[in-house]
Formats: sequence, C-alpha cells, structure tokens
Amino acid sequence: MENKNEDAQLQLELNEQVAQGTYANLVVITHSSSEFVLDFAQVLPGMPKAPVKSRIIMAPEHAKRLLYALEENLRKYEEMFGKIRTMDEQSINPVLDIKGEA
Repeated sequence: MENKNEDAQLQLELNEQVAQGTYANLVVITHSSSEFVLDFAQVLPGMPKAPVKSRIIMAPEHAKRLLYALEENLRKYEEMFGKIRTMDEQSINPVLDIKGEA
C-alpha cells in the first residue's frame, strides 16, 4: 500500500488583508510550560506606549521549529546579501575635537 501523505502538499491561503502584512519592530516573548506567546509591537519615537499589532501563541515544539527555520533563513539571507549587523555589533566612531556654539 502506498503512502499518499508523501505527495500531499499543504496549500496556504492568504487573504488580501493578511497579505498586506503588519509592521513590527519589537517582539516580547513570554512562555508557560505549555505555550509560547509572541507579542509583536510597533515602537514609535517619542511615544510612551507600543501597541501590540499581533499576538501569536504556539506550542513549545513549534517555537523550536520556528527558531530552526529562522536560523536557516538568516543563514541563507547572509550568504546572499552579507552579514546582518545588529546595533550592539555596530561600532559608532566618536566625533572628536568638535566644539559647539550656542
């Protein structure tokens, strides 16, 4: 008997509203013994609050799969476009001997 699951492919359905995407520049991750909660928020300069734009809840196993998928895709991205530098890796050269006037 042949296994029909080998040929089956999952087809994702993407409606127009979801296809537009949601911008987030901050994620807060919390967890319990049974789930991980990822709150994606948008931080704006000068604003005291960061509204949560989307909340994703997943099982620990799926969170680990997400980690592996992100690692793989970041590796592929950096192979194609170069290393991604984070703020803590970037060196900011101080400007010396600048005298300001008021």
